[in-house]
This record gives sequence, C-alpha cells and structure tokens, in this order.
Amino acid sequence: MAPEKIIIDTDPGVDDILALLLALSASAEEVELLLVSLTFGNIDVENCLRNAVSMFHVLEKELAWRKANGKPLGYESLRKYKPIVAVGAEQPLDEQLLMADYFHGIDGLGGVHTKAPYFTPEELFRHLFHSPSASSAPIPPERPTPLHDEALFTPSSSPAYLEILSQLKKNPPHTVTIVAVGPLTNLALAAAHDPETFLLAKEVVIMSGTIDMEGNVTPNAEFNAYADAVAAARVFALTSPSPKSTLPPCTSLKAYPENLSSKLKLTIFPLDITTMHLLNEAQFNSITDSPREEGSPLAQWSHVFIHATFRKMESLYAAEAGSSEKRIQDVDISLHDPLCVWYMITKHVTGWKAVEDRDIRVEATGQWTRGMYVVDRRTRKKPTLEEMGGADEVEGDCDGWLHPLRGNRVRQMVESPDRDGFGKEMIRRIFL
Repeated sequence: MAPEKIIIDTDPGVDDILALLLALSASAEEVELLLVSLTFGNIDVENCLRNAVSMFHVLEKELAWRKANGKPLGYESLRKYKPIVAVGAEQPLDEQLLMADYFHGIDGLGGVHTKAPYFTPEELFRHLFHSPSASSAPIPPERPTPLHDEALFTPSSSPAYLEILSQLKKNPPHTVTIVAVGPLTNLALAAAHDPETFLLAKEVVIMSGTIDMEGNVTPNAEFNAYADAVAAARVFALTSPSPKSTLPPCTSLKAYPENLSSKLKLTIFPLDITTMHLLNEAQFNSITDSPREEGSPLAQWSHVFIHATFRKMESLYAAEAGSSEKRIQDVDISLHDPLCVWYMITKHVTGWKAVEDRDIRVEATGQWTRGMYVVDRRTRKKPTLEEMGGADEVEGDCDGWLHPLRGNRVRQMVESPDRDGFGKEMIRRIFL
C-alpha cells in the first residue's frame, strides 16, 4: 500500500512535536512526510525553527544510540524520506499577534533549551532558510540540497507557503494531504497566491476551533482559530459552492477568482474530539522511564518538556474545584495535534466517524467572538433550488445560512477508533 503523502504545517510546541514524532516514527508504508512548514503560533517563528531543528538533532542522536546499543532503529519513514523544512509566516494576516507561550513556555517546549541545553544544536542553520517575510522568492525548481549525507531534513530557502505550492505541483494531483496544526496563515497565503494549485491537495486536515465545547483561549475560541481568524475563514471559504459568500474582509489578500475548478476537501478536528484523547503521566513514565535511564536521547529530551507540561496543567488548574471534581482533561495532556496525524496513519481503520458538509463559518471580526466557529442551530429547513423558484434569497434569512449554494461545506470529525488507547500507542511508537 502506498504511503499517505503529507505536509505538516506547524508551530512546534509540545503537542506539535509529539505529532511530528508520530509521523516520523511511522513505517515507510504508512506515511511519507514531504514537508514541515513552520508558522508563528504557540511561539514566534524563530523559536519554532529552533524547536524543529532541535528535534531532528535529537533524532540523529537517538538513531545513533539505538544502533550502538543494538536496538531496533524505528523511524522508518524519517530514514527513508527525510522531509524538507521551510520557515513561514511571522504574524497573522490582519490581526494582532497572540502567542501561547503562557502554556508551552517562552521557548515552546517548557524551557528545554535552558534546562537541557546539550540537546539544542549550536548551529540552527538560519542562513539556509529564506526570510519568512520575503514572499517574492521563486519556487525552487528542484528538491533543496541536504545539509550532509546523514542529515535528517533538508532546509528550504523558499518561504513555507511557496514550498507548500511547490510540493503540490511536484506530486500527482490529489495525492498530498496538508495536516495543519497551528494557525492557518501559511495555508491562506498559499491559497491566495495560487488557488488552483492549492486545490490540488487531496485533503486539508486541521486541528482548529470548537463547536460545542468551551474555547481554550476565549470562552468561544480555540487558539489556532483565534490566532489568525481571517486566515481560517479564507481557507474555510474554499469549501463553499460560492467562496465569496463566506470570505471575510482582508486588507492584505485579494478575493478568490470566480469559477474555481473545484472545492477544497477540509476535515476539521475541533476541541470537541481532540480534548478527550489524553496522555496521563503514568502512561508516559511506564514506557519512557526505561529507555531514559538507559541513555535514550529522545526519552531524556522529551522527559523535560512533557513533565513541564504536566506541572503546567497542575498550576493552571490549582485553583479549580477539589480534586474529586476536577475534569480529567484538566489533569492529563490532551493530544490535540497528534490526533490529526493518527488519522492519517489509521484512516482506513473502522471507527472514524465524521459529520459531512457542515456549514461551519469562522468569525473573523467579532470583538468578543474572534475565532469562534459559528453553526446554524435553528431548526428551519434549508430549501432546494427548485423550492426557491429562482429567488436569490430565502425569506427571513440573513447571510445566506439557508441558501443551498452559500455557506461552507466542512467535514467535522466526531469519533476515533480508540479514544482511550491512543495515548499509550502513540508513546509506544515514538519511544520503542
């Protein structure tokens, strides 16, 4: 079976790194990671680059340690395919920059670069990455040259949104899935620059938003959606029969052309499904303690930021109700981003359930509701075109919520095959 070709667009904080490690530790038949495109989000893009390069540096050490100790190397996908890394957006399209360093730490990984500096490479190869603000760089005609023969990634001198388009052009149409687990700025830039090439994506899978749960950065908004709500709304609009019906105001990007050749297949993993896919501390320790004590660089490095995250959870919710009333998601780590990668690895497995063609719209301008995912909770029936009899509007319907040719068509994931077992399986794949 051919592997799923994927691009991961990410702002590497703790669960982003776990998502990347899950993809890289897959078998060569499961996943081919073509590109890691970096965006601002949990932290600034400079720290995102440091975290990504540090991860590959640690993986080099890990593979050498496993080989020297006669252990299975694992990481077959990484060893066979060696992804490109490209630096992307530094800030949202039209909005004020917000970062989640309050949760992930100022470096995005719980202070790992100061607590365990020997895992951070002295050379981050910044000179090999094009400035993310210089958006006029040409798409590289060939795959960039690796750092050295044993390097586990290839730096791109092209900004991330152009590298995304390059990968979509190089591969057969509808064979590459974009997995976006940060703000959607890079995707919005790519779609604006060349919408027809962007629509060559097989699927866009995102960790973003919330439908029925409370938000995690405001009462109504999840962080990735809030961090660049305009970008999210623009990506969502590509799912619509009429993109202009949901396209938000945007001063920095032009509207999409009329009569696009196809609609985007967009699959969302909101907080509603990701929050209850959990990793508890006992699970993590039971699998990683032994390799960490034996000298595994990956287990030692990860121990620093995973345990920092558990301590952060304790401090954030220390003022909540008594321990008997605490919710499990306030104690354990929710595996938001890794769940999207797990879907790519196991989408053929029975048990994934989705709600198809939901008209979910992103509030891009609200004073109190920026980044909110808005759905129509009214019980009014949506008429067919025939029932409308040629009318342009549905009587009493503002903003086209009931019009059959307006609004978005989004696929919302609502259930996975193994909610309770996912965390343990993820850690087993990454560390053993």
